[in-house]
Amino acid sequence: MDKKAMHMWAFWLVIIGAINWGLIGLLDLNLVNNLLGGWPVIERIVYILVGISGLYLIVDKKK
Repeated sequence: MDKKAMHMWAFWLVIIGAINWGLIGLLDLNLVNNLLGGWPVIERIVYILVGISGLYLIVDKKK
C-alpha cells in the first residue's frame, strides 16, 4: 500500500475514534459498540486499528 493510501486510512480511523469518544463523553453513546456489538472480536479489532492509526500519524508527522 502506498504512503498516501496508508495516511488516508489512518486519518479516517482516527476521525472515527475521535467521533466515538466525543459521543461517549457527551451522550454516553458508544457508536462502535452499537454498530458492532454483535461481533466483539471485530469491535476490538476496530479499537486496535484506531490506536495503531493514531500512533502512525504521530510518527508520520514527526518525520
